[in-house]
Amino acid sequence: MKHTILLAATALAFAATPAAAELPAGEKAPAFATRAALAGKEFGFTLSAALAKGPVVLYFYPKAFTQGCTLEANAFAEAIPQFKAAGASVIGMSGDDIETLKRFSREECRDAFPVGVASPKVIAAYDVAMGGSGLSNRTSYVIARDGKIVAVHSNADYRGHVEKTLAAVRALEK
Repeated sequence: MKHTILLAATALAFAATPAAAELPAGEKAPAFATRAALAGKEFGFTLSAALAKGPVVLYFYPKAFTQGCTLEANAFAEAIPQFKAAGASVIGMSGDDIETLKRFSREECRDAFPVGVASPKVIAAYDVAMGGSGLSNRTSYVIARDGKIVAVHSNADYRGHVEKTLAAVRALEK
């Protein structure tokens, strides 16, 4: 009985412990195409086309219209002029459907940057799956024009993602 309880407790401890869930800096960012929304309008997004214009901040968040994800979207929206001044674009990614993302792009992203549908394949490619929930964890990547990941910030707390990714983008300018 004690052995069974110990095994169960150990399994629960490991299940509750998040695994390192991000690709490392220096790795090539997986290419993808998806449906996205900006200012309530749907369009096709490809990472390669965005990188042709400059560095990309690709941030994954769990679910639109939840408290932390809304606050993070608001923070990115406020910082978009700074990202643009540094030559970078921003796209948020979640497993939400395109209709939800159309609304989120208007209401919480304030028409400032697009949000895209993160398919299970994209979530797996970027190693940002939140357990078996179909959701992604909160991980931000800064990807240089050459497609290499130059910075990664993975933290459930939305605070710090904008500051850290903006600093990494500005470091690319030097």
